[in-house]
Amino acid sequence: MRAWTVLAALMLSTFMYVTTETLPIGLLPQIAGDLGISQSAVGLLVTAYGLVVVLSTIPLTKATARWPRRRLLAVLLVVSVVANVLSALAASYPILLLARVVVALSQAVFWAVVTPAAAALFRPSMRPRAVALLYVGSSSATLVGVPAGTWLGQLGGWRVPFVALSVLGVAVLAVLLALMPNLAVGESDTDHGTAPDAGRYRVLVVFTALMVTGAFTTFTYVTPFLTDVSGFSSAAVGPVLLVRGLAGLAGVVLAGLFAGSRGWAALVVVTAGQAVALSAQYAFGTTEVAAIVAVSAAAMALSGMVTVLGARVLQVAPGSTDMASAGTSTAFNVGITGGALIGSLLLTTAGVRSSALAGAALTVVALGFVLAEPWLASSRRRPAVPVEPASSSVVR
Repeated sequence: MRAWTVLAALMLSTFMYVTTETLPIGLLPQIAGDLGISQSAVGLLVTAYGLVVVLSTIPLTKATARWPRRRLLAVLLVVSVVANVLSALAASYPILLLARVVVALSQAVFWAVVTPAAAALFRPSMRPRAVALLYVGSSSATLVGVPAGTWLGQLGGWRVPFVALSVLGVAVLAVLLALMPNLAVGESDTDHGTAPDAGRYRVLVVFTALMVTGAFTTFTYVTPFLTDVSGFSSAAVGPVLLVRGLAGLAGVVLAGLFAGSRGWAALVVVTAGQAVALSAQYAFGTTEVAAIVAVSAAAMALSGMVTVLGARVLQVAPGSTDMASAGTSTAFNVGITGGALIGSLLLTTAGVRSSALAGAALTVVALGFVLAEPWLASSRRRPAVPVEPASSSVVR
């Protein structure tokens, strides 16, 4: 029960961070009106957040590499709570932007350490399922967190959701301080990959950037696709995205069943699934039912990929799993930014329908990389050096 309670708290922390990152999208009119700024300036709160995460993840993870994960996660949560309170109290745009940058700095390290920290709570056979449950929190953020935050903002003002996130952060912090094992660096067998392979890991980084770029080239502009190409009314977009969110949750759960023993094969399946889904969205997206199926299938594939990737990094990390997670996290955020940029260029040139075709093409390239992973493995060129697991105070 102790391990599952800590895992639940970590799951809520992923929910909190993803909601914090994307919340201004739902509160855009309220923030702009209250602070007297343009809506594009509010959008910059999300763009700047992502850019800070991309630039700071690896250096900050390296700087905190000797910190025990319990202490590091506690500090990160304190920083996020204080910054969200500052956001709620911000009387001007520069202060709000500063608060967002501070939260982003804590998130940069958070994503590097939370997966190994969650995995360390359980014996190896249970870790893939634990990682899947961990990412249920982040997948639920777009399904529940942002809509709930938007509703709270409409009900009581845009500052209220940031206060609510701070309260959630305090609750998570209390659970971690009370129940999470306090392991020193090197005491857990999740500090290093179980089958370290630099070649496979490098492929994972490139693959992640390509897969996510393909996904977000299409998803960033899914709303105009649904209205302009598929013919949905504006009122119908919300329910369609709800179905998409539910499909994403299903993808997390299903991927967790195969992430451990069949990690490489699972990556092949979800990548091929995204390529097919985005191709179908381009080819048949003018039909409402086909568009719903394609958009949902793409969400299921991407969410499944995130779960498998987390477990895969714990296997092939050539050094510290925290630094390896930092690398794939950076690649993921590069993919989000790059996909949004490509989608924007296509929107003003070839049209929004072409974003699905471009996303499918990028995903096919990503599929090529993951298929080539076994042939690019370092173990094919030299004997793998076994890593002796350190003693671990694992909660069984």
